Amino acid sequence: MKNLDTYPIEELSINTIRALAMDAVEKANSGHPGTPMALAPVAYLLYKKILKHNPKNPTWPDRDRFILSAGHASMLLYSVLHLCGYDISLEDLKSFRQWGSKTPGHPEMDHALGIETTTGPLGQGFMNAVGMAIAEAHMGSIYNKSNHKIVDHHVYTICSDGDLMEGASHEAAAIAGHLGLNKMIAIYDDNHITIEGKTELAYSDDVRKRFEGYHWHVQDLGDAGNDIEAIEKALKAAQDERDRPSLIILRTHIAYGAPNLQDSPSAHGAPLGEEEIKAVKKAFDLPQDKTFFIHPRVYEHMQSVTENGEKAVKTWKEEFKQYQSEHPKEAAQFNAALKLQLPDDWQKSIPSFQTGDGPMATRNAGGTTLNAIAEAVPFLMGGSADLNPSTKTFIKNSDYFAKNAYRYRNIAYGVRELGMCGISNGIALHGGLLPFASTFFIFSDYARPAMRLAALMKLPVIYIMTHDSIGVGEDGPTHQPVEHLPAFRAMPNMTVIRPADANETAEAWRAAMRNIAGPTILVLTRQKLPVIDRNKYADSKNLSKGAYVLAAEKGNKPQLILIGSGSEIELCMQAREELQKQNVDARVVSMPSWELFRKQTDEYRESILPLDCKARIAVEAHTHLGWHEWVGEKGIILSVNTFGASAPYQTTFEQYGFTAKNIVDKAITLVKS
Repeated sequence: MKNLDTYPIEELSINTIRALAMDAVEKANSGHPGTPMALAPVAYLLYKKILKHNPKNPTWPDRDRFILSAGHASMLLYSVLHLCGYDISLEDLKSFRQWGSKTPGHPEMDHALGIETTTGPLGQGFMNAVGMAIAEAHMGSIYNKSNHKIVDHHVYTICSDGDLMEGASHEAAAIAGHLGLNKMIAIYDDNHITIEGKTELAYSDDVRKRFEGYHWHVQDLGDAGNDIEAIEKALKAAQDERDRPSLIILRTHIAYGAPNLQDSPSAHGAPLGEEEIKAVKKAFDLPQDKTFFIHPRVYEHMQSVTENGEKAVKTWKEEFKQYQSEHPKEAAQFNAALKLQLPDDWQKSIPSFQTGDGPMATRNAGGTTLNAIAEAVPFLMGGSADLNPSTKTFIKNSDYFAKNAYRYRNIAYGVRELGMCGISNGIALHGGLLPFASTFFIFSDYARPAMRLAALMKLPVIYIMTHDSIGVGEDGPTHQPVEHLPAFRAMPNMTVIRPADANETAEAWRAAMRNIAGPTILVLTRQKLPVIDRNKYADSKNLSKGAYVLAAEKGNKPQLILIGSGSEIELCMQAREELQKQNVDARVVSMPSWELFRKQTDEYRESILPLDCKARIAVEAHTHLGWHEWVGEKGIILSVNTFGASAPYQTTFEQYGFTAKNIVDKAITLVKS
């Protein structure tokens, strides 16, 4: 073995990253060692020479962002973060994939650790990178001045064959190229290996032509996975590109240096084994009898990045101080945006709707409310999947965000629901913007993987999902969501709100804006609904509690409780009137959000749904799943447990039993039983 005291420090650092990945996967008896071994030179180069970052201040606003979209290679990221001095210890590396560790099997977002996003499902990190690049471009356009650039950083991502096979990458790459997001730089790890075998089994794309077709700047370095000089030159050329995002294609060899497993699918998702690891370490001149070995010179070399990082932060702070002096209004807005701190007067223009306004679809009320809030909250930004005319989500005092017109707040995503929501996650992760995304509720099926990750990361993304039930009508079962409310209610950290009228919709927006601890879905109607007379019935501000007594019983306690959400509340109110004529004293509970209701005290929940009233009917034009929590064993659930049908919405409601008469009939039977 060569003397490590005089060993070339770059090569020693790269081989140390490889060895740490091998050892951690071996100790955990689980993981993906091959890709970290192949990409160690790239990770070394990025963190040592390219990225603008600071391990001692990992969250400063103008840092470069790095995303490991190929999240299965997590030990690549953990190893280099540890060596650079981020708050990931050697013990953390030894605890790879163990309960409560900082080093789970796939990276989980923790900006304090230098982990910008949660990756693992392939393509998601790539979409996040596009969102971060959009945020950088928009904020730079808003806040930068001719003599002060306070937003000026790049977004880097490493993506794999799997990332580029996933449709997610197609959607996001097309948007990035169309918008000319030149601050995004992707490195494609072209290692020719997937779990089943060689990529040629299912994949023969010409990636260069594909990305050139998306209007990207493409550099194909060929078999240069270990050529530091060539990779660095390519990265700097990408930094200099002014009009297009960049892709660097890099042929690498999975499990590089393993005598029996290099270029083998076996190295993708399983430990190499002790003998193979010893052979690799021998080839790399590392001690074969030691695990998690790090020569002191490697620490010294890698942690020197902190000095440059501290200088970069100091320079930025001095720049921002001068900026603050010259542009105090913009500086205050910038600081507030980073905290998602709402202006004091942000609610002053939220509309209050009157019965005289006539029946109104909640999507229309939502659009009016969105625009009122957008006037007051400059960091609210988003768009739709080609559906603004239907979802009513266009910010009227702005134009479309476009190439060389980055200051605008409306994003035209095209027909790309998954791309839209994955990009929205990236916008939220970047910081300084509160994103919204809209489409028909049924098409959340295309967006769900990204929405799930938003919930997992507790990102403040607002989803406006319209055309909410069989009330869609003539478009038929392909466009009528029936299982979607229960599905999203089952998702941890996701707040679902389905308002019953225009004023509840305004309150739903108010709740969504305040919820910066996780994503919110606003589920809105296509069809018109009456504006409930709030002088006669309960204040819509009670929506913030998730459920409230909209129309109380006349006596001391109800004989029956009718519970519903959205458009079905109108039917409950009609049924209550008829029941009163038949001497059944019914209460109507509007329940727009189960999640908000669960957060209330036991006393409040008991006051709304008293346990001594067992006669309960839930009315909702979706499947019944979950409603037994609120109606109990003896209650009745009026629901849709089949797919819808094509007909005017009045007909679909009647055919599926959503009529006041049907509710009354069931109520009479229930009360008498």
